[in-house]
Amino acid sequence: MGRREDNVKLAQDLMDKPKFIRNIGIAAHIDHGKTTLSDNLIAGAGMMSEELAGKQLLLDFDEQEQARGITINAANASMVHKYKGENYLINLIDTPGHVDFGGDVTRAMRAVDGCVIVACAVEGAMPQTETVIRQALKEKVRPTLFINKVDRLINELKVTPEEMQRRFVDIIKNVNDLVSKMCPDEFKGKWYMSPENGTVAFGSAYHNWAISVPFMGANGITFKDIYDHLNGGTQKELAKKAPLHKVLLDMIILHLPNPVEAQKYRIPHIWHGDMESDIGKAMVTCSPNSKPVMMVTKIIIDPHAGEIASGRLFAGTVERGQEMFVLGMPGSARAQAVSVAVGPDRISVDKAIAGNIVNVAGLRAAIAGSTVSGIEDMESFEKIVHYSEPVVTVAVEAKHMKDLPKLVEVLRMVAKADPSLRVEINQETGEHLLSGMGELHLEITEYRINNEHGVDIKTSPPIVVYRETVMNASERQFEGKSPNKHNRFYFKVEPLPETVVAAIKEGKIPSEQRIKDDKAFSKLLSEFGMDKDDMKHVFWVQGSNIFVNNTKGVQYLYETKELLIDSFKEAMNRGPRTWEPCEGVLVRLLDAKLHEDTIHRGPGQVIPAGRSGIYGAMVEAGTTLLEPKQKLFVTVPNDLLGGVSRELTVRRSTIEDMPMEGDQVTVIAKSPVAELFGFAGAIRGATQGRALWSVEFAGFSIIPRELLDKITREIRERKGLKPDPPTAEYYSA
Repeated sequence: MGRREDNVKLAQDLMDKPKFIRNIGIAAHIDHGKTTLSDNLIAGAGMMSEELAGKQLLLDFDEQEQARGITINAANASMVHKYKGENYLINLIDTPGHVDFGGDVTRAMRAVDGCVIVACAVEGAMPQTETVIRQALKEKVRPTLFINKVDRLINELKVTPEEMQRRFVDIIKNVNDLVSKMCPDEFKGKWYMSPENGTVAFGSAYHNWAISVPFMGANGITFKDIYDHLNGGTQKELAKKAPLHKVLLDMIILHLPNPVEAQKYRIPHIWHGDMESDIGKAMVTCSPNSKPVMMVTKIIIDPHAGEIASGRLFAGTVERGQEMFVLGMPGSARAQAVSVAVGPDRISVDKAIAGNIVNVAGLRAAIAGSTVSGIEDMESFEKIVHYSEPVVTVAVEAKHMKDLPKLVEVLRMVAKADPSLRVEINQETGEHLLSGMGELHLEITEYRINNEHGVDIKTSPPIVVYRETVMNASERQFEGKSPNKHNRFYFKVEPLPETVVAAIKEGKIPSEQRIKDDKAFSKLLSEFGMDKDDMKHVFWVQGSNIFVNNTKGVQYLYETKELLIDSFKEAMNRGPRTWEPCEGVLVRLLDAKLHEDTIHRGPGQVIPAGRSGIYGAMVEAGTTLLEPKQKLFVTVPNDLLGGVSRELTVRRSTIEDMPMEGDQVTVIAKSPVAELFGFAGAIRGATQGRALWSVEFAGFSIIPRELLDKITREIRERKGLKPDPPTAEYYSA
């Protein structure tokens, strides 16, 4: 263990030298070998046994990860590597490849400055490869490429050296095409990856070898030597000549930026405060001499230490006992412990400076995505935008009544640790709803509640989360009256343009936060096709819905503004048709008549009046449901295509494309999530287990007219509502 302890000591010394730090992520499609690669890098750096590397899967230390052979959590590890006589500290985050855990990838990308995209030499760039590249580039994270499983080309596909190189050229071209399509303008052309410039490496993570053009030049190894080793089955010798960790860690140090370089362009991208302020300058220069500023990207639940906030320290120094503020939350907290991660171990340190990925215990109010600072009133970092949304729900019940209080606490904790989950606790009915990205996401969460948190639960069969929207603009103003009839509000609604909905979802238009500058906000909306003058006074953006004030000279309106926003939030979180969340609705407040006495326009009067007025206008405009869709990619041998087509047809899927490569065909289709329950077993049966398939979230689309009434009734009955949705008259009573 001596080498490991020496390295831990070295790592602690290097934490104070940001220019010698690299914060990187490993990202790829599922099963392309990310965790095996991470293991071997850690082993090569002396942090674990080389014999076990690639077999132990050190970073898959969760029981479910080991049982299922997939990565579920993004896991952090720090290691030391010597390059040209200097030691470097590499903080690595191994991220999940399964689409259900894509939220972890998005959050990890906020913490790192560079990433290694892993692509399988046999499968090439796959759908999730495109997603992780998009997630990296959105955060201005610089990519490099590792083509893994090269041995399979020779051992399984029996390719010639020429065919092998042709396949590499194709994969590199595909990945570069994806990068150039999504690359920030200032880096177009500069982040181009090629073997010649040393940003592409090839190898086998499992067999612990890799090569790159610079390494081949320096060590006299040729592609022919590689081919001969693979053909002759002497990969162990190859691993001695071209060790994976040396080739890859050299590439990382040489081509991926250190925090001091990266924060110059990343901070203006993810923080929209005053760059000339002291804290703005401290973050851009990665200065340790300021109050600490940290972006929390993960909450770790530790049975002994409690909740630990893990994330990137962008400025200042954090030390034990320091007072910290979780922005947006009342009060302050003290950093009870500071540590860095090596796989499942956390090594305690007295302090950490800007540029490191650190863990801080004691910040109970923090969630993944929080900005934590030593300054109480600074501007928060830009919200982390997730590409998928929770679309599958189960009802959760405690098996034993005595566990009910504990279940509520555990559900809150689980949602805090994984912001991709949504938890609704209905205090009236005692029903607890857990929504996740897919069946697997919920299965894993259920397992954790049962086994890690010790609460026995039973769950309902999974159900789909729909969205409500309006079909047309309402023709007349709809009046919402307060229960005491002293206050009246007049609303119209209309569908929001799709460009605006997309911009809100991508985070280009901020939502669910106070609008500080009406003028700037209306200008921003005008860039996406809205009328600037019409959008002068936006009250609030909830989800992908906008509430705009189009009144003129209404007395006392600004005194009731917050209550009207509350009524808008309630209406958008639970639409009139099925009490599902709303999407793409523009609500206009056109006029209001308010009682002059404050006592007659309190929350109990204004909120119901606003909610009824919005609901009535929506019902008059005509409501419908949007169903979540997933894009399916199914690769099968040509002769089994019929089984796949039949399976997709019965599931209301639309086949969009069927590209062929050799005797394999890939079916690309769009399918409703509601029809995909049990798909894994069915597709195995239909293709004798020979189908490779993956999915990615494809947004929401309008439900077919013939299914609308049936699904509306099913949802309403499940929620204990009358089968038929209320008419507009119901809301004007």
